[in-house]
Formats: sequence, structure tokens, C-alpha cells
Amino acid sequence: MTEGYIQKEHGARVKRFCQIMELKDDAELIRRYCQAHDEEHFRPEILAGMREVGILEMEVYILGNKIVMIVDAPEDFSWDEAMARLATLPGQQDWEEYVAQFQNCDANATSDEKWKMMSRIFHIYDK
Repeated sequence: MTEGYIQKEHGARVKRFCQIMELKDDAELIRRYCQAHDEEHFRPEILAGMREVGILEMEVYILGNKIVMIVDAPEDFSWDEAMARLATLPGQQDWEEYVAQFQNCDANATSDEKWKMMSRIFHIYDK
């Protein structure tokens, strides 16, 4: 983990969004949530939907029962418009219902209600 993660080059300016959520504090549920996101189990229609709405890159990190999602998107990307559209795409509602069992949120909450947008308080500025 201390070696870092190579980032994809997109050839254009991108903007980044960071969100946080808590999972239920249950080791087996956390294991199953992580499994649902591994390459073998992640649903291809969910990835296709993310690409369709313009998401370039998405990463999810975990520490205990807290997860952080980092999303890179084109500079002209509108988060609210993209999430509203994503919610209507094939498989998305079923996915939200499935992962709700792991999340420490209201099971009927939308993805936007579950994930809390984080504010950046520091970055290394170009001078």
C-alpha cells in the first residue's frame, strides 16, 4: 500500500470528486462488499453505466468499515446530471438494492444520499 497506485493518463484536464460512506461494522459483510467489487464479481453493466455517463476513473478505498470513493471525470462533467442519468441505466437499481445490505445507511436511500461528498482542504499548488 505504501507504494501508491499508478493513475491513468487521460490526455485532458479532469476533475476529481471524493466521497465517503460507512459500511455496517460486520467483518463478513465487509468481506462480501469487497468481493462484490473485485474483478471477478463486479457487474459489467454497472461499469458500462459509469462509462456511459462520463466517469473516467473510479477507485474505492477501505479502512475498517469506512470507504472512500474517488472519481475522475472530464472538466465539463456535471455530477448531479450524471448521477441522475446513472440511476436510470440497466442494472443500476438492482445494484443499489444489493449493496444496501452492506451499507450503514437507509436501505431506500439513493446513491447520492448514501455517499457524502468530501471537501478538499489541501493540495500541493503549482507555483
